[in-house]
Amino acid sequence: MTLAADLYFSFRSPYSYLAVGRYRALAESHAIEIALRPVYPLAIRQPDFFERNHPNWLRYTFLDMLRVAQFHGIPFGPPRPDPIVQDIATRTIAAEQPYIRRITRLGQAAARRGKGLAFAHEAGKLIWGGAEDWHDGEHLAGAAERAGLDLVELDAEVAAEADELDAEIAANQQALEDAGHWGVPTLVFDGEPFFGQDRIEMAQWRMEQKGLAPRR
Repeated sequence: MTLAADLYFSFRSPYSYLAVGRYRALAESHAIEIALRPVYPLAIRQPDFFERNHPNWLRYTFLDMLRVAQFHGIPFGPPRPDPIVQDIATRTIAAEQPYIRRITRLGQAAARRGKGLAFAHEAGKLIWGGAEDWHDGEHLAGAAERAGLDLVELDAEVAAEADELDAEIAANQQALEDAGHWGVPTLVFDGEPFFGQDRIEMAQWRMEQKGLAPRR
């Protein structure tokens, strides 16, 4: 029996990146289908979020995500460019956001094809794994190919169906909130949300209670 789960994911979230490869490995080794549900990051949904945070928040987050990457042996580096266009000094979010809108829509187009998890992992390795100019065609084309996709086809869909894709992305966010959470990464299995990259083992434990077994 193959189980099913949904992974709510943001391409700007370092913790989403630190989780997605491990969830992909779980889906490859065990009888679980994990559907990617991309959402826009807080910087898009709540542009003043970073201005309202405690001054220690950013420093601690950088410290923590680096040690999580080191602990799990996951390549990690600051995104170049940041998927969100933001003034670092003032934390102000720019009105125009070409990078995050394109990559999130690409992720939703990949999810339509049942390959969202693989695409998110491959693209995440570019964004958070230290690649420079991750957004250019050559890098993303390679990520798409490794996920079994064609970037030209995906980009054409993004250009032609931006509003439809955004509606699906908004529906993902609503589904996440309906499931009992609001942040990413969150895996929802059998109606139960597991928030954070540090809940993967617990999510697997719950799946095993419901019959999860290694693939044969």
